[in-house]
Formats: sequence, structure tokens, C-alpha cells
Amino acid sequence: MPENSVSIASFWDAFAASFDEEADHGLRDPEVRTAWAERLRSWMPDAPADVLDLGCGTGSLSLVLAGQGHRPVGVDLAPLMVEQARRKLTEAGFDAVMMVGDASDPPARAGTSFDVILSRHLLWTLPDPREALRRWVGLLRPGGRLVLVEGRWASAEPGEDRPYAAEAEAMPWMGGVEAERLVRVLRPLVETLRVEPLPDSRLWGRPIQDERYAVVAFA
Repeated sequence: MPENSVSIASFWDAFAASFDEEADHGLRDPEVRTAWAERLRSWMPDAPADVLDLGCGTGSLSLVLAGQGHRPVGVDLAPLMVEQARRKLTEAGFDAVMMVGDASDPPARAGTSFDVILSRHLLWTLPDPREALRRWVGLLRPGGRLVLVEGRWASAEPGEDRPYAAEAEAMPWMGGVEAERLVRVLRPLVETLRVEPLPDSRLWGRPIQDERYAVVAFA
């Protein structure tokens, strides 16, 4: 694993134990969980669909998807995050694959053909998000969809008092990416797309002042 990947994995592993305390991470609040379940249902095709959950973290979205009858596969760079995701899915009675790997270039063992590729708040962490998007679109079946939950945050990222990674300055979308900019990059890669603003405080467990949205793109 490249040195930068190791430092990024270590960064997120340090948050693994407390990650789910954030309302939109752990989805522990029934209202927050219901809000995400409703959104995911609106973005997904009919179940069962094969869904690649990139940057799956502790597996909260994969758990919701499995509960809706889909077949999620999770990929995350941080081993302790993946460990929690596996435990979460297993304890809920789902036999879903959660694996350690580079979400920007998913390992072949995760699969090479999906109905849906999902990522939430991942693009800002990638050194080459444009290339990652090209790879992801290439993993979609004909008519498959890419669901990107993104935003542009007014405040610093978690761990603002601690460097994200040694090469963080090389990450072009550090701090998030505006919907308009993401659409410009993505439009040549897909057939159609739509942008859905996500200002609903139920999704985040609190009112938000910055830009939050989803892009749903079809191959």
C-alpha cells in the first residue's frame, strides 16, 4: 500500500471508535435513519440490486441497503472501519462483503460489474477524483447508476487540528466539491444525471448551512 494510503487509513482508523457518534454516520437516531432509508430507496433500482458502497466506513448505508433487499459490497481503506462494518452487518444477520481496499480504484475481488455505485462524502479525500469517477463509471452495467452524496463544507474537516495526510495539499477537492463543478466533470462520462439538493436537517441530525446534495447519474 502506498505511503499516502497508509497515512489516510491511519487517520480514519483513529476515528473508527467514535465515528458512529455523528448522527449521519451511525444513523442511530430513528428519524435520521428513516430519512436516509427514504433517500436511498428513491435512488436505488428495484431490489435486489448489486451495490458497490465505496468509502463504506462503518457500513451504515450498506446496512440500510441490505435491509431493503439489496446486495451491498463495501470497500474502505481503513481496516478498523471495515471491521466495524463487518460486525454491524453480521450482527444484523446479513452476509455482505465488506473489504479493505482503495475506494478510488476498487479491488477486482470486490466485483467488476454493478447496478449501482454509491459513495458519500468520499471525493474530497481522493488525490485524483476525476480518474476515480472514470473508473467507477466503468464498473457500471448498462443502465447502471452512480449515486454521489457530496457537498462543499464551510467548516474544516474532522481532525482539523491534525493533518489529514502528508500529501493533503495535493487533493484538489479538499473541503468538498460544489455540485456545479462535479457535474461539469461527470457529464461527459455518463448518459444523463440529475442533482438533488439535500438541505433536510433530518439527514444530518442538525440544521446545515453549507451545500449538501446528491448526484444520480446513469451510464
